[in-house]
Amino acid sequence: MKDIELKLEDTKILPHSEIKGYITVNYSGRYDGVVINTQIFGSNELVVYRSYNGKKISQNVSRLFISKDNMPDNKAEFTVSIEFEPKEIHEVKFRVSIIEQHKEIESVVLFAKYSV
Repeated sequence: MKDIELKLEDTKILPHSEIKGYITVNYSGRYDGVVINTQIFGSNELVVYRSYNGKKISQNVSRLFISKDNMPDNKAEFTVSIEFEPKEIHEVKFRVSIIEQHKEIESVVLFAKYSV
């Protein structure tokens, strides 16, 4: 079992649709939380985080930190969307890292496709 796992409901992302992601932390040591970073290859556009664990995010953020205090059973759920119309297929990289005292302990990467 890996220290951190990341799953997306669907790895084919359409414009203006919400995608759900799921994080499970199996790390046995201490940690402060997890941070989710995304990158859309071939674009300057951003993935927008909409919610985590049922809590709406009111500001547009391109990086999301979820405190361990907000992760019951060391699990988190988040939703994201991408709001621009793609002219080509873009690869989207999701990277989730376990953070402890401002240091990255472990990370996992998952790729998705974004197109019309």
